[in-house]
Amino acid sequence: MSRERENRLNVYRLAGGTLDPQAIFEKDTLAEPGNIRSRQAASTVHVHPNGRYVYVGNRAFDTVDFEGKKIFPGGENNIAVFAIDQATGEPALIQNEDVRGIYPRTFAPDPSGRMLVVANIQPMLVREGAGLKTVPANLATYHVGPDGRLGFVRSYEVDTGDSSQFWSGMVALG
Repeated sequence: MSRERENRLNVYRLAGGTLDPQAIFEKDTLAEPGNIRSRQAASTVHVHPNGRYVYVGNRAFDTVDFEGKKIFPGGENNIAVFAIDQATGEPALIQNEDVRGIYPRTFAPDPSGRMLVVANIQPMLVREGAGLKTVPANLATYHVGPDGRLGFVRSYEVDTGDSSQFWSGMVALG
């Protein structure tokens, strides 16, 4: 379970069809949990089809005023990758992969577990050197390695206009 506002992943025991109310494991999802720079929240949780890896989105989504413009102050926008101990169920954080965008509200693995697509829902201004640049809304694609780790493949910009791409998913065709 993703504890959104605490940026934590909880694991619960399921016995006899009943969820134990006490978490057996609680893990930070952030690479730098002591360095919160803006509104920060965990998001969607997906389990790899082989049951050995868990993926959790981390999203930062605040703005601050800079020379009369609203800009992103920084924060973690990544996918936390956990390896699951097959004997105990304990997750171990093995990677925080940058999503190359801002606010990864949703993401989806394909049914084979070989690729993953992240939806970064809105464009935002960021500081770059002495100037500003726009980081576009996009769909970022990743290869999923045999060790569960993500390898960036490509980003596809999405023109959201005055809106955001609120939700996206992936389905098999054919």
